[in-house]
Amino acid sequence: MKYVRREVSPDDLKRQEELMDQVAELNAARNAPALALVDTYGCQQNEADSEKIRGMLIKMGYTMTDSEAEADIIVINTCAVREHAEQRVLGNVGALTHTKKAKPSQIICLCGCMMQEPGMADRIRTSYPHVRLVFGPHVLWRFPEYLLALLRGRKRIYAAEESDGVIAEGLPSARDSLVKAWLPIMYGCNNFCSYCIVPYVRGRERSRTPEDVLREARELVDMGYKDITLLGQNVNSYGKDLDGGVDFSDLIEMINAIPGEFLIRFMTSHPKDAGEKLFSTMARCEKCARHIHLPFQSGSDRVLEAMNRRYTRKGYLELVGMARRYMPNVVLTSDVIVGFPGETEEEFEDTLSLIEEVRFDALFTFIFSPRVGTPAAGMPDPFTREEKQRRFDRLVEAQNAISEEKHREYVGKTARVLVDGREGELLTSRTSGGRLVRFPGDPALIGSFRDVRITGSSTWALNGELTGPEV
Repeated sequence: MKYVRREVSPDDLKRQEELMDQVAELNAARNAPALALVDTYGCQQNEADSEKIRGMLIKMGYTMTDSEAEADIIVINTCAVREHAEQRVLGNVGALTHTKKAKPSQIICLCGCMMQEPGMADRIRTSYPHVRLVFGPHVLWRFPEYLLALLRGRKRIYAAEESDGVIAEGLPSARDSLVKAWLPIMYGCNNFCSYCIVPYVRGRERSRTPEDVLREARELVDMGYKDITLLGQNVNSYGKDLDGGVDFSDLIEMINAIPGEFLIRFMTSHPKDAGEKLFSTMARCEKCARHIHLPFQSGSDRVLEAMNRRYTRKGYLELVGMARRYMPNVVLTSDVIVGFPGETEEEFEDTLSLIEEVRFDALFTFIFSPRVGTPAAGMPDPFTREEKQRRFDRLVEAQNAISEEKHREYVGKTARVLVDGREGELLTSRTSGGRLVRFPGDPALIGSFRDVRITGSSTWALNGELTGPEV
């Protein structure tokens, strides 16, 4: 059946706003402030979703807290990509029986990708009776409706039906940072990599209109945000479901034209869709960060085919060469999976040789985690966890050596950085390529761009000192 794109109507969104006001009235009549806690697992898209949940909670009269014991409502936004994250979620949810017992009125909610997994809602219903609300990403916009029903006496609500997904514009957001902002430009995924649960839990690809993205980008710049990350499961697919003829590269150029000093970042790019137009646009747009996260997952063509990645080792290396021709100093990061079902020692060596050839600035490395419902979960897998762990350790050791070497090359040079926070007595900042730089300075510098001379390095970060006046 053909996918039909669906946007939540203005009338439906207005109704949710009215329900938010009704919850706010209930909270205003309380004798003590209503407190809420939002706990987030997983990717940047989950972080962006949590910002909307916090935004709705604040509009409904809640004050945010970090205390599970004091919170009147706890919302746990879950991730389904790997088993380890699931086990952490379930363990922490189980522990909340103690806070619920001490505070019987406490409302515990589970949302996010994990709730869309087949059978998960029933598992929560049966094994975690203290959880009163379960909802998936597709109905996040209906959160006020569900919460008001619970406050009015409804016992439990489960809203995690299978869905291709929707677009809901205009939801309030409450961001943790005053410097960095997540800006979703699309949702869902059509790629169906054989190991990945995301298309099943996030739905089909659906792009926000360029007008809506640009409106939000301008608002973020006007609010003073300096580091704006465009989010999508595969940003290079942006616009394919729209009729306007605007693709991802065009969108970058439009955002780049917004007046102001800020950085444009994005993730994630799928190698099968990245290409010359993207790299030339990045090189031409002065606000676009010189960093691309380009997951390769495996250096073996046979494994890539089994993963349904739809590119080859040779094609990936040609992409890297093209990116570096357009941007010689581009920072390259990537994802890699170790221990995909049936991966042989020789095929793992292909992965090692690829990272030695490309020499990534950093890698995000994972041991294969089977996800029920994906093709890879049923593939023969003769290798033990111990064998996979040994390979994983070798990969991490090799990449750490490369990262440390590449970081040493910064020492003695001056880098333009965006100051974004502090750790103890030091300020933290990021280069255009996303490299972490720590240096002493006045906290008043947070949110500004500064030149820093790099004085030292490690595998993970750089140290530096200001080269000019502090303020």
